[in-house]
Amino acid sequence: MTIEWLIETLGESGTAALFGLLAGLVFGFGAQRSRFCLRAAVIEFTHGHMGERVGVWLLVFTGAIAFTQGLWWLGVIDISDVRQLTATGSLSGAILGGLMFGCGMILTRGCASRLLVLSANGNLRALLSGLVFAVVAQASLHGQLAPVRSYLAGLWTIRGTDVRHALDLLGIGQEFGPLIGAVWFLLALSIAWRLRIRFVFAAGAIGVAAAVALGWYLTWSLSQVAFDPIPVKSMTFSGPSADVLMFVLNPPGEALDFDIGLVPGVFAGSFLSAWLARELKLEGFQGGAAMRRYVIGAALMGMGGMLAGGCAVGAGITGGSVNATTGAGGKALTRAESDALDAYIALLLQRLRAAHIKPAGLSDLLQAKVRFNIAANGALSNVRIITSSGSREFDQSVLEAFARVRSIGATPNGKGDVWEVTFKMREDG
Repeated sequence: MTIEWLIETLGESGTAALFGLLAGLVFGFGAQRSRFCLRAAVIEFTHGHMGERVGVWLLVFTGAIAFTQGLWWLGVIDISDVRQLTATGSLSGAILGGLMFGCGMILTRGCASRLLVLSANGNLRALLSGLVFAVVAQASLHGQLAPVRSYLAGLWTIRGTDVRHALDLLGIGQEFGPLIGAVWFLLALSIAWRLRIRFVFAAGAIGVAAAVALGWYLTWSLSQVAFDPIPVKSMTFSGPSADVLMFVLNPPGEALDFDIGLVPGVFAGSFLSAWLARELKLEGFQGGAAMRRYVIGAALMGMGGMLAGGCAVGAGITGGSVNATTGAGGKALTRAESDALDAYIALLLQRLRAAHIKPAGLSDLLQAKVRFNIAANGALSNVRIITSSGSREFDQSVLEAFARVRSIGATPNGKGDVWEVTFKMREDG
């Protein structure tokens, strides 16, 4: 069975949804087994105690970095052009949204992914909180809260991989990402051993980390063979929760994508894990005060997640796996805007690479990074090499590719921006 066969059978959107379902199954099963929860880890840490919850979180975080960076180092995937690293980011959104999300997470006794995992086990508190979270997230995307979210996200923005990529910002260099990820993961394994974390918890945590890398791999692989541009992405739950809510509420015919498959996949994976372990149990609220706390917390997480460009998993784990300094979108675009912009940029990069005439007789290892402006009308300008390949001939061939393309039409959101792309003498894959 190949991706091409799946596309012929299910279509590109159906294949993307299937990939989201598969990655979600792995994530949900591992998260339920490991009891993965940022809130529990934070509470444990603030009490000055290094226990299983901290150990599990460290395994997930460092494992996601190690696995994702390892795939990149092996040439299996290319994450240099993902939105977390190339689009405009928002530090104000990350700070304010992170504070809101963190407060909400404490009040609801779990982040967005944890609520989804618990609701599949029969926790009605988590189910109601998850619904409130999705409603507020949707309102923050393109409802009554959208203007507030846009204003706050625009207070302090950053652009360019020199500040979007944490290793570049620290002056270390992206090429050291796999090594740093491997060292961190080995350190986390050592801590888990010293903390005597149960094997089932450690194995589940590694499964969650693997799910993040799997999401990157599946969407990147699909993007390489699909006719229409496919955004390369992985685990996050703020946007997808709102998307699934609207998918259910809208009339039949809504387009499928990776996010639409992700949420039910996590639910099914968690349910399967709890069923096998005989941990399915109905749980409800204990009084009106508890219910009020959960609702307020879920609302804070919904707004905070959209403002920060991702939830604890999306901005923290998935963003961290590509060494991004902030979440996926500083402007906190609506789903329609985000999908349209992702498709536009993917098509532009596709055209640029097709227009790139590579000089003969040069090393396959050459690569050059370019920064360029896109005007609202789609015109490309101010093209400059920010990381030279070391070959004047190759660098010039890259600049000539921009001269051949010039524009593919107006941007879908009617706004200009600054983007970066890496051209390689030998493309991965």
